[in-house]
Amino acid sequence: MKHGFDNEKYLKIQSEQIKKRIAQFGDKLYLEFGGKLFDDNHASRVLPGFQPDSKLQMLLQLRDDAEIVIVISALDIEKNKVRGDLGITYDEDVLRLRSEFESIGLYVSCVVITHYNGQSSADAYRARLERLGIKVYYHYTIEGYPNNVALIDSEEGFGKNDYVETSRPLVVVTAPGPGSGKMAVCLSQLYHENKKNIKAGYAKFETFPVWNLPLKHPVNIAYEAATADLNDVNMIDPFHLEAYNTIASSYNRDIEVFPVLNAIFESIYGESPYKSPTDMGVNMIGFCMSDEDVCCNAAREEIIRRYYSALCNLAKNGNNENEVNKISLILKQAKLTTEYRRTTVAAHARKELAGVATAAIELQNGTIITSRTSSLLGPSAALILNAIKHLADIPHSVKLIPEEMIAPIQKTKVEYLHGHNPRLHTDEVLVALSMMSNVDDNCRKALEQLPKLEGCQVHSTVMLSEVDHKIFKKLGVGLTCDPVRKIE
Repeated sequence: MKHGFDNEKYLKIQSEQIKKRIAQFGDKLYLEFGGKLFDDNHASRVLPGFQPDSKLQMLLQLRDDAEIVIVISALDIEKNKVRGDLGITYDEDVLRLRSEFESIGLYVSCVVITHYNGQSSADAYRARLERLGIKVYYHYTIEGYPNNVALIDSEEGFGKNDYVETSRPLVVVTAPGPGSGKMAVCLSQLYHENKKNIKAGYAKFETFPVWNLPLKHPVNIAYEAATADLNDVNMIDPFHLEAYNTIASSYNRDIEVFPVLNAIFESIYGESPYKSPTDMGVNMIGFCMSDEDVCCNAAREEIIRRYYSALCNLAKNGNNENEVNKISLILKQAKLTTEYRRTTVAAHARKELAGVATAAIELQNGTIITSRTSSLLGPSAALILNAIKHLADIPHSVKLIPEEMIAPIQKTKVEYLHGHNPRLHTDEVLVALSMMSNVDDNCRKALEQLPKLEGCQVHSTVMLSEVDHKIFKKLGVGLTCDPVRKIE
């Protein structure tokens, strides 16, 4: 696949920018990390060449100066909030994040439980973490936060919070998800550090929207589509425009909270170090695109992918109509239709001819391969077989898995496991293919093509099973589906 992003350049200039910001403040920098430190699949989709763990790799270049503070809200502990992409609760994700960071040599100093108000579930969680040898601090709910600056900047506001002991010049504050209270933790620490005559500063590392790209650039519009469920809106930073007569892209939440942040900075320091939300950021990602056309195309694909994802969620759960409507509007603003996605057009054309559920994949060289539902295979399983046969130069007429091998699998699924769909899923096809690879050279050659599917795009005319979704995700394939429940 063509790359449009220079990852090596990004790692170099991003770490340099953070070092400059540390030096600006003197003793310590609290760096709020928005988005994901690793598994940043949205960034890797819209900026081909960006590695999902790039931000983590960048931090590794600063490992001797950095420590990580993980923040979790007591409210999220109380309601067992789940990360949608991983299917695990926020409290479990804190432990996962800590383990991942420490496994690559990054120092995790503690966990801060925010929005604490005596919740028993938070107390139990703290006890659990302390049994594991993890330092835990409480930060309390502050009445009227973030607008009641007089209370916030007092002994009954930030002063009531535990002081988080840190030992390194760069303190990275991260969390399992949005709304955890990362910014409040940073600001609370500034209050306490100032009381101790320690020079400390705050900066924000938010990947999107990209501040030095136009507001309606496809990469920024794709971010708006990705956060449609949060009602985030990309906006011109009015403070930056007034201060520097320069246009910069930001978003509504940062712009809305900036006057309050400014007041808190002035209350703590006597003056604010920043003139705009853009000033607070250290993000250099917009300087690292090597092929803008490639990134624009990938971003448009992502907008359509988000649209189909919202449609399928609406069909399954029926509670995100506003999200669907917002992404529909974004499509119009971007002058896009779903026909921009070549696999969508190909899958629908094949369905029109076949009269059954179909799927299509665009390979790395632009070749389109399609499949249809049969009595033996669903469209996604058939598509993988068709694609890897093509890549291995195996004639389409060659049957890699004999029918007599499929029949017993179908019998087990229906008769013994009481399933309703006898067709093989993608995982079952790959297991059967693996078994055959010991005795059939074509099967071996076909399996060897699987890595070439990474980065390819797929569209199905029906919603696929959870198993099929996971297989495509593991293969690194970008999947969209029509919001249709059943295979005809």
